[in-house]
Amino acid sequence: MNKKQQTQLTEWILTYLPKENNLSGTLVLDPLAGDAGFRRYYRLNTIPSLIAVDSPPSKEDNLSYVKISLALSVRGIRRPHLYAVNFKRGFFLLEDLGEQLLQPLLSTDSVGELYSLAEHTLLAIQKTALDPDVFPVYDQATLAKEFDVFATWFVKELLGISIDKQAKSMLNKLCADLVSSAHSQAQVIVHRDYHSRNLMVIENKKLAVIDFQDAVIGPVTYDLVSLLKDCYVRLPTELVTSRALIYKERLEESGIIGTVDDQTFLRWFDLMGLHRHIKVMGVFARLALRDGKTDYLQDLPLVIAYVVDVFKRYPEAAAFGQWFEAQIMPYLILQNWYNENDEIGSSFSINQDNCQ
Repeated sequence: MNKKQQTQLTEWILTYLPKENNLSGTLVLDPLAGDAGFRRYYRLNTIPSLIAVDSPPSKEDNLSYVKISLALSVRGIRRPHLYAVNFKRGFFLLEDLGEQLLQPLLSTDSVGELYSLAEHTLLAIQKTALDPDVFPVYDQATLAKEFDVFATWFVKELLGISIDKQAKSMLNKLCADLVSSAHSQAQVIVHRDYHSRNLMVIENKKLAVIDFQDAVIGPVTYDLVSLLKDCYVRLPTELVTSRALIYKERLEESGIIGTVDDQTFLRWFDLMGLHRHIKVMGVFARLALRDGKTDYLQDLPLVIAYVVDVFKRYPEAAAFGQWFEAQIMPYLILQNWYNENDEIGSSFSINQDNCQ
């Protein structure tokens, strides 16, 4: 943020500062670690403290953030309270929920309780009304566009590999199969990035949700696989499967889905995860190359491990797996960020190195 922007934000904050938030001396904007987007966050020296956000209107959909925030609030889902907003400049004043993300609290002792809280909150999100005026539909075109990020940014830009016609045809077929699987599921509200870094633990061991501005109406397994096959946290495979199936029972009991056999649900879950993680490979590469956020490269080995695990087990992904092992793996092992031994194991493990 340049000096002029900071002056404008400071003046706006002083104008709209809530009466109950007393300023402690001269206003200070303390920069906080951001997310994968273009928003900048600042903690203010008020009592209680507040968070100011500079969210460039040309790069962030601020109206969606506000509409979705209000819709979640109606459902009783905890999220940062919105005190003031300037859509023209992209300024927000938000409640300060602290700094306690879910991820650093995870351990073999706490994982059961914390994931139960996360799943309870997820179920509340999925019960939110499907209002198309608030939540856009996660349609086939959007899913396909996300899939293409992999070919553009991970394969071509990061690894420098060209994709021939045969590979393009194979990728298009896989994309079509994954999109078809996604649309065969019940459609609910999807946070779209529901994982341990976007959940905050607040008072009385309650969870609050952040980074929800891209929420859509989409497949019921999307957020569940984002949570249980977290790009920053590795759970034992057996635990992932058992928690997914227990959650399936909750979905059935709540009427969100009808009766579904375990095999069908796990197929939905795994193929949805394959789509998400293929997309994430491209997104992390783009964040590193375009935006200079190179720490995301350190998270790629786990994401790749998720992809390999699925293409080895599902016939729909066999051709992709053969291509990936023949054409991509030889380049991966040359990368200084890649560890070919970072496979999905049976022990609980957390990648703490890139916490935000």
